[in-house]
Amino acid sequence: MTATAPAPSAHRKPSGAGNFRKDLPADLSASTAVFLIALPLSLGIALATGAPLQAGLVAAAAGGIVAGLLGGAPLQVSGPAAGLTVVTAELIQRYGWRTTCAITVLAGCCQLGLAFLRTARSALMVSPAIVHGMLAGIGVTIALAQLHIVLGGTPQSSAVANVLGLPAQLADPHPAALAVSALTLCVLLGWNRLPGRAGRALRKVPAALAAVASATAFAALAGLSLPRVDLPSWSSHALPELPEGPVLGLIAAVLTITLVGSVESLLSSVATDKLIASERGTEDRPPRADLDRELRGQGAANIVSGLLGGLPITGVAVRSVANVKSGAVSRKSAMFHGLWVVLAAGLLVPVLDLIPLAALAALVMFVGIQMVSITHLRTVSRHREILVYATTIAAVVLGGVLEGVAVGIAVAVALALRRLARTRITVAEVDGVHRVAVRGQLTFLAVPRLSRVLNQVPHGGRAVVELDGSFMDHAAYEALHDWQESHLAHGGALELTGRGGAAFSGGPPGPSGDRGPLGDGQPGGGAREGAAAGGHRAEAGRGAHQCCRPWTPWQNHCDHRAVQAAQPAPAGGEAGGGAAGAPARPTPGAPGAADAAGACGTPAAASRRPGAGQLASGIGAFQRDTAPHVREELARLAREGQRPSQLFLTCADSRLVTSMITASGPGDLFTVRNVGNLVPLPGAESGDDSVAAAIEYAVDVLKVASITVCGHSGCGAMQALLTSRPGAPTTPLSRWLRHGLPSLERMGSRHHAWARISGRLPADAVEQLCLTNVVQQLEHLRAHESVARRLAEGTLELHGMYFHVGEAQAYLLSAGEDFFDCRVFDSVGQNA
Repeated sequence: MTATAPAPSAHRKPSGAGNFRKDLPADLSASTAVFLIALPLSLGIALATGAPLQAGLVAAAAGGIVAGLLGGAPLQVSGPAAGLTVVTAELIQRYGWRTTCAITVLAGCCQLGLAFLRTARSALMVSPAIVHGMLAGIGVTIALAQLHIVLGGTPQSSAVANVLGLPAQLADPHPAALAVSALTLCVLLGWNRLPGRAGRALRKVPAALAAVASATAFAALAGLSLPRVDLPSWSSHALPELPEGPVLGLIAAVLTITLVGSVESLLSSVATDKLIASERGTEDRPPRADLDRELRGQGAANIVSGLLGGLPITGVAVRSVANVKSGAVSRKSAMFHGLWVVLAAGLLVPVLDLIPLAALAALVMFVGIQMVSITHLRTVSRHREILVYATTIAAVVLGGVLEGVAVGIAVAVALALRRLARTRITVAEVDGVHRVAVRGQLTFLAVPRLSRVLNQVPHGGRAVVELDGSFMDHAAYEALHDWQESHLAHGGALELTGRGGAAFSGGPPGPSGDRGPLGDGQPGGGAREGAAAGGHRAEAGRGAHQCCRPWTPWQNHCDHRAVQAAQPAPAGGEAGGGAAGAPARPTPGAPGAADAAGACGTPAAASRRPGAGQLASGIGAFQRDTAPHVREELARLAREGQRPSQLFLTCADSRLVTSMITASGPGDLFTVRNVGNLVPLPGAESGDDSVAAAIEYAVDVLKVASITVCGHSGCGAMQALLTSRPGAPTTPLSRWLRHGLPSLERMGSRHHAWARISGRLPADAVEQLCLTNVVQQLEHLRAHESVARRLAEGTLELHGMYFHVGEAQAYLLSAGEDFFDCRVFDSVGQNA
């Protein structure tokens, strides 16, 4: 069912002073939570870079106030981030702190220039494997450096030196620093797992603040002698100076800060948008992020931070997530958080001076370890980009951020070229038919192998050539065309098919990938010879327009249908006017005309009843093209009875073609369809036992081995659940949809794991409910007595599935929960 979005004006928020007063309490509360996270992290990142500790506070304040005011992502919070730690530390070691501040100012100017050129979207074209590998490499470098401080030592100048110096540091640890660091890490790991009512109350305090506060209190009460935070007077705070050093080196430094900071900020903006969409309804959302404006805000914030002696700034995912989850509704939350940092820097210096440096080092080391994300590792592995990811990590750790990104891009390009050039060509003889299979893209590099394999097909023999790829260049096209003409000239029979065995109506795709005949319409060529060879015959009418496909005869999906439906077919033309299932008048004597006339009575009757004409055309196509190939199998099923392998329960939405998305045929699936793919709980059907009856029949009589509940994107039933209001008139649809209320309650509950698609957050609340509904209906299935019995016996499996219509992508529900206690739907690739 198709989702319809509510009118934008239906829930428009008030504006002006009233809106400011309404949003102020929520923004103040969220800003306090973000401030409590930002304060220790800003100090820790400054410590990790080797900059003055005040620089972290300056960057946090500038990021909150300036980027919060001018940025394009209202709920994103900016400040010093771990992603720039390694780069900044290298610049400080090479050029000194004051020159690094000047480099930050220049990087901010570059960001402003890129924003005015409207190139923000271009920054997102970098492969996710490179970005995630860069961040993971930075995380590994941070963790190795901070581990030395955790053990009571001093970090070295590079990651390799830190690894080489680690054995000596482990042999001589500092007990007091190690104890404070261990306490910090224990609190960080266990804080969000505190049980009971008291635990829920304590978890309102951010884990980072709780860890640093606990370590500080322990060190003070135990009287430990440790290096602590030392904030000198603001009157001696270092400000930038004119850059000194090699020009090329300074340019590279500016570009590195610009690249890393911009990409991290923009990715954080996109992630924040997705989080807001999954957490809030349409009426409670701020505007979507304007990426060019966000880049302008980041540039202005970096200029201010650098001029005031602060660290480079970027959008920070941790603080942005906390801001959204704390209930922030506008950009004032980020600005207030910056204001609180300014007040703390002026009023809380005596308190901040009590914090042990080992506690901050442990906090930053924990953040660095988290940057090596298991979720990202799974994603790049599933997309076969683990080599790019691992190479980028190694290059960042060994050489630096800019070098690592360059190496990652080079490996990604080489991998893409290899995949483009890699083609597998095989030939096999089955029942006298030589089957040539081409897997991959056909380019000039594959022409020698293609020619060798095609020459193995004997003259006069029957051949099937399957082209399973999306691209063919001119050289490969000419080679295949020449061989086809030669083979047919010697009396051979040929069928050219595409992916999945679908026959081409006249030839394979041309050099540009368009569908076009190789044989130029000569007698005996193309699809006609394929029919003689015993292959699937292409329907002439359905190949006449490139957007038509055999499984879409009913869809009014392009304008040529309406035109052809209004015009009679020319004498001697193709049946159906060249469109699949188009309600055009059949041409007397043309193939299929008798079928259509016999079904509808007369052609005139079909034209008067477009629905009947479409039905007759579809039935005629089935009888002509499909029935001869499935008649024997259907006759066997008629004799032996049905023995489906699974019960497939899905939505009645017309866009869900179960046989197509599961590649199944007659006798494979016992299918139940209803509005919203709902499974009413036993005893709650209220007179509608159809679903329960189907479940009982499939499980107890047909003995299916598995049951699949399949939801889909843009489900109108889920949209109706989200927008339903109490007191609305009761209709048959609303009575049926009450079986979906447990899914709505599950999505809003804090006691159930929520669902998401692997590698990304749900696009909006409708998709979140569609995913949650699949999980909930699987729970309803377990409540049915026959299902529970078979599950206990171990003879039945339950599967959850989600089909994204717009992407034509299927996702399967994984067995357990991920690191974040989420039920995850993993995408299913072509080689699954």
